[in-house]
Amino acid sequence: MDLWLSGVSQIFSFYPLAAIIMGVTVGIIFGSIPGMSATMAIALCLPMTFGLDPVISLALLVALFVGGISGGLITAILINIPGTPSSIATTFDGYPMTQSGQAGKALGVGILFSFLGSILGCLVLFFLAPSLARFALRFGTYEYFSISVFALTLVAGLSGKSLAKGVASAAIGLLVAMVGVAPIDGYKRFTFEFSQFDAGVALLPVLLGLFAVSEVLKESENAFKKHRAKFPSFAMPKFFGISMREFMGQIVNLFRSSAIGIGIGLLPGIGSGTSNLLAYLAAKNSSKTPEKFGTGVVDGLVASESSNNAGIGAAMIPLITLGIPGDSVTAMLLGGFLIHGIQPGPMLFQSNGSLVYAIFVALLVANLVMLFLEYFGIRLFVRVLAIPKHYLLSIVMVMAVIGSFAINNRMFDVYTLIAFGAFGYAMIKFDYPFPPLILGFILGPMIEQNMRSALMSTRGSFLPFFERPVSALFLVLAGLYVLITIWRTMRPNRQV
Repeated sequence: MDLWLSGVSQIFSFYPLAAIIMGVTVGIIFGSIPGMSATMAIALCLPMTFGLDPVISLALLVALFVGGISGGLITAILINIPGTPSSIATTFDGYPMTQSGQAGKALGVGILFSFLGSILGCLVLFFLAPSLARFALRFGTYEYFSISVFALTLVAGLSGKSLAKGVASAAIGLLVAMVGVAPIDGYKRFTFEFSQFDAGVALLPVLLGLFAVSEVLKESENAFKKHRAKFPSFAMPKFFGISMREFMGQIVNLFRSSAIGIGIGLLPGIGSGTSNLLAYLAAKNSSKTPEKFGTGVVDGLVASESSNNAGIGAAMIPLITLGIPGDSVTAMLLGGFLIHGIQPGPMLFQSNGSLVYAIFVALLVANLVMLFLEYFGIRLFVRVLAIPKHYLLSIVMVMAVIGSFAINNRMFDVYTLIAFGAFGYAMIKFDYPFPPLILGFILGPMIEQNMRSALMSTRGSFLPFFERPVSALFLVLAGLYVLITIWRTMRPNRQV
């Protein structure tokens, strides 16, 4: 209790609170702009923290993290372009709600469950951090391979009407992920002796190409149709646009999706770009009306936003307790610790316990600030819909190009953006789904690297994959899911 009181006293003063408000605001802006991200926001603000007090510095960085992850829902809901990879699944039902005139409700629900998911992730961080970190540390290459394979088999739930097209889309994602230097042995694959391909294809240009550039190309079909943008009829949603009955109906979805986000957040290298898709699939598979997903149902929005924000607290667990960053954002946060001579790890609670609890309090305050700013900003966000699309999408295109170039400061990523924009437009025309491709692209390197590492340690034997309990469990679940999917696919044919 003394440490909690110390943390409260350190955060509830003018400069730490000002840093949190500024950090959340900047994070929301970066998260909502396609091409920007929480990682980029922290990277740009990190030099500003050199001369600051450690508490103020880390409060600012944590606030950027919270705002950056949550901000991605704004453009995902309003214009069908996820601001960050963690908001991919938000587009599935968020944008259809906007199209049906429920933009305010969609934003309200997304903001509320972003906040609730983040609070659940923080509670896990506060009370279970050491034990969960030790458990996650037991995961090796076998477990990571099995979990990634299980996640990839769930592609059936993202395939839409045609399972064959979904599988083909996932296969393309896996193929694209193989471009570049292979893990372990460093062999060059599909580079065609072009050095720019050696580093592979970056996620952000692929994501922006598929969602942003393809959307620009699709809208350009209506370029010669004269229309005037009108501000949509809008009323500020009461209680975030959701009734108490609807809210109570989402409690199970909230806890299940948050648990998925926390579980994925604990494991280094997977990230919220995967957790929001898996949570969406879990919600769809457990629903009594799965056919309504993708048409604008609250369930899909709740699943995506609660899972990706729950991962914030979970991602902090290995960082604070073990000194191991789980993704690019927490790697930046690690840099913030080291700048001030603070080494995260098991001894941090003993050597600098008051700072740890100051970070905990800063996380809570940042989430409250995020809830306040985004809720009262709904009226401003919705005005985006009044901007003529040829202006709005032009700005999006410019920001997508800047964001793609800024990753590695090379034009190759801009060419990748354009190429995948054209490819995404073709996928729209032939009704191929994007999510399986993204899932295959994210999971492909993890599957390959962990499989090859494990096989090298076992001299080519697959038996240890089934001898380790967690690994065997996920492989069995993957096999069962494949069999159930095949049975469901063939069952209508049998009736005919």
